[in-house]
Amino acid sequence: MKSGLWFAAGAGVGVYSMVKVRRLAEALTPDGMRDRVNAAFVGARIFRDEVAQGQVDAETQLREHFRAVEAGQRRASQTHELPLRTTTTAVPAAHTLEGPS
Repeated sequence: MKSGLWFAAGAGVGVYSMVKVRRLAEALTPDGMRDRVNAAFVGARIFRDEVAQGQVDAETQLREHFRAVEAGQRRASQTHELPLRTTTTAVPAAHTLEGPS
């Protein structure tokens, strides 16, 4: 029983090693290297397209946001109300020009 198990394990390792060596040899041929370089260019092109699409999406969101803010300010000026503020500023403590006393 033990010898059959060791035979099967050895045969499996041998087949696995042969497949790996064959793939490595194929990758190092001129056609294999050309395929790897072309795959790298395709990956770079896909990445570039994804970045460009992200920029377009972000620009669209920003334009929509600023249109909404501008419309709110226009509406407030037409009704003689104070425009909505999108940011808040803290009021600093009162300081005198003479400095601390």
